[in-house]
Amino acid sequence: MPDVPPGTALPPRPAAPPDPGPAYAVPPGPAEKELYLSVLRAGRVSLRELMEQDAAATVRLLELGLLSRYVHQEWVVAVNPRVATAKLSAALRAGAGDLLARAESAGAELDELADSYDAAQQHTRIAHVFGQVRIQQRLLAIVADHWDEALAAQPGPRAPEFVADDPQVRAALARGAVTDVLYQPVARQAPHTVAYAAAATDWGMRLRVLDEPFARMLIFDRRVAVISTTVDNRSGAAFIEDRAVVDHLVRLFLRDWERAVRVPWYDEVGRELPEPLRRVGELLAEGLTQRAVASRLGLSERTVAGHIARLRERYDADTLFQLGWLMRDGGRHD
Repeated sequence: MPDVPPGTALPPRPAAPPDPGPAYAVPPGPAEKELYLSVLRAGRVSLRELMEQDAAATVRLLELGLLSRYVHQEWVVAVNPRVATAKLSAALRAGAGDLLARAESAGAELDELADSYDAAQQHTRIAHVFGQVRIQQRLLAIVADHWDEALAAQPGPRAPEFVADDPQVRAALARGAVTDVLYQPVARQAPHTVAYAAAATDWGMRLRVLDEPFARMLIFDRRVAVISTTVDNRSGAAFIEDRAVVDHLVRLFLRDWERAVRVPWYDEVGRELPEPLRRVGELLAEGLTQRAVASRLGLSERTVAGHIARLRERYDADTLFQLGWLMRDGGRHD
């Protein structure tokens, strides 16, 4: 995933989000819009500076999703207002009947900010960015937006700060996003990377190892690709949105992915299969279908499908029948 180190908790705020009601559903006012535009113009702003300038407007914009906070460096960036529109619309629809009409026009409430965002995002289809802070800032803006697939080729050893729990990635995986990560064999020699891979497998990430040279890259939704442009792979990056180039990079990644080795990360750290995966495997070994397994365990088919995907990755199984066969006697046939 992106080389954006995880950070600390948000500043003090209510333990639970506010109920989606009329007060919460009110669109941003003039002061909040002006604060948003100031962050958009600056690119990134210190959270402390914003709180000192207008704490109420800052908290409001964070709650609406119009600002996203980079927790490690204590600064925030502006988020595409169209992402916040869905949240605002949902809040409006949850209100009384007289709010329903407003929900239909929620997008219009943010049109002004959306136009400003679009104007600020005008750039060439291949943008060269230099400096780790600027690269991280741009990556954060991508990760903070809604994405459904991330492909990551990460050659070489991984520093501990870049293989740690990332709440944004975990949240994306929890809602069904796909994340495939490609490592080189050196990753299996680092205990912190192996521990991360085992934990990330629990979240739903797939991590494989390829014993060949390959370039560092990140691809989001097959729409934008990020590649290194400097020898150190850190201080320079190109953000590519040219469809032909991105499609080519996707093909390169998928070619490498198919040749990569599936790794039993649980075994690497001396862990048994998590209990939910073990129970799913046992029922598959009995010949039950995915739907029957979900019914027997009282889980959704989507949850069972995720468990099966992890098991197939673990046991290198291409079909449910093959996986069920391999899961006999608790999976001790691999």
